[in-house]
Amino acid sequence: MKFRAKYRPEQIGFQVVPMIDILFLLLCFFVASQIYTRWEAELDITLPTATTAKIEQRLPGEIILNVMKDGATTVNGRRLNDSELADLLAHLVQLFPGQPVVIRADRQTAYAHVIRVLDLCRKSDIWNISFAADVAGKTAGS
Repeated sequence: MKFRAKYRPEQIGFQVVPMIDILFLLLCFFVASQIYTRWEAELDITLPTATTAKIEQRLPGEIILNVMKDGATTVNGRRLNDSELADLLAHLVQLFPGQPVVIRADRQTAYAHVIRVLDLCRKSDIWNISFAADVAGKTAGS
């Protein structure tokens, strides 16, 4: 008896359903992660405007330091004093050398407060610093 001659296996073609599942999961991931790529918006910060500012793409892992009118500094919605901010920045440099930092200061913030935050960045050996400005109502890093 020859059973093998009668049995012809079908050629397995390209499976479309698993590919659609993977594409759908990727789409969900990118839509969900889009929320975290926006600029951190503090409601009580009005950025200064600059006619030459450009809207830059955010860098991965970028830290945004918000300097309020009264000189208080917030990171991720949490108010930090100078020693806490220095500890955070030092820890970030240990983990990620070359860590990018964006400083967002209110247009009415005293210059001394911005220099204080810059000094803390320098003491922590952070050199990749940019400043946020507003162009026609859109936030930009320049």
